[in-house]
Amino acid sequence: MRFRLLFIGDVVGKAGCAAVQTIVPTLRRELELDAVLANGENSAPSGRGITAESGSALLSVVDFLTLGNHAFDAEGAEKYLDREPRVIRPANLVEDLPGRGWGTFEARDGVRVGVANVQGRVFMRQGSHSPFEAADQAVADLEASGVDLVLVDMHAEATSEKQAMGYYLQGRLQALVGTHTHVPTADIQILAGGTAYVTDVGMTGAKESIIGFDRQGFLGLFLGKELPGLPVSRGSAALNAVLIETDIESRQATSIERIYKDSLGDRLP
Repeated sequence: MRFRLLFIGDVVGKAGCAAVQTIVPTLRRELELDAVLANGENSAPSGRGITAESGSALLSVVDFLTLGNHAFDAEGAEKYLDREPRVIRPANLVEDLPGRGWGTFEARDGVRVGVANVQGRVFMRQGSHSPFEAADQAVADLEASGVDLVLVDMHAEATSEKQAMGYYLQGRLQALVGTHTHVPTADIQILAGGTAYVTDVGMTGAKESIIGFDRQGFLGLFLGKELPGLPVSRGSAALNAVLIETDIESRQATSIERIYKDSLGDRLP
């Protein structure tokens, strides 16, 4: 049985949410998708964190959301993560935080999908445990629950740390996708044992921006200017994602390809 899953890179602000809501229904039909996931950790209007409103907007068209280092930045996130099982935050954060580090959902034809979220530690905010140990626990727990396939979102700054996680988990899950840098990498591949891999999916947000934020504001940071804040760019948006095809019987990914969709244009190679 062929199973087609789309994973959408970091959704940034209102422009990113609008792009997902506009584009995903069409992609479900065009690409014959069985499931759609997205990283929503920048989906709040501020571009930092997730709110109940931005999460609900995304979940109106996607099946499941992962987060990252900004998981708790927006007001009310704790309560939202406690009550919404379709949104998970990194599993290796300090203990006793609200929410879950992994979860499951039922996709088309009754296929059960397991999803886990871990956060890297290289060049990232401290206060997290080993993502490798957390991934071990999450994958084992999901497999024990009887899921048909497992995807892990590795939210990390260092490409080397994400590559290390890919090789660490190869053959034990169907997909390892990297998020956080907002810039897509050109290394999509199938690792040994049938694990689809990409170091970074990229972002979904305003095109004329610097990683989704106002260009002039970001330039000011590098030029040493004192700025009161860094606003999210509100221009025309584009969606970056990867399409992963898995054979459910063999429990191996068979292909992974990059998907780019302009909210005003056609799918590009």
